[in-house]
Amino acid sequence: MKKTVDSLDKRFIIAHREALIGVVLVIINFIWWYGFAYGLGSAKVESYTYIFGLPAWFFYSCIVGSIVMIILVILTVKFLFKDVPFDVEEGDIK
Repeated sequence: MKKTVDSLDKRFIIAHREALIGVVLVIINFIWWYGFAYGLGSAKVESYTYIFGLPAWFFYSCIVGSIVMIILVILTVKFLFKDVPFDVEEGDIK
């Protein structure tokens, strides 16, 4: 006998919550990148400041942004995501 999984299963609620968290992280990443890339990068090239030989807009939007997002993803997975079993067992469906 094949068991079906109800759409109100707790695993779906957790999966939807975690997907929403992922979308929020993508939006944060885009805002960070766009803000620094077009905020600092819209000036004339002659007025750019450089950090480690890279334009400041690139350094903050791509290098620092990547580091910040890696840390945010690690913290999100560690503290907000839950380990959910994929197996359907008799007592699991609620």
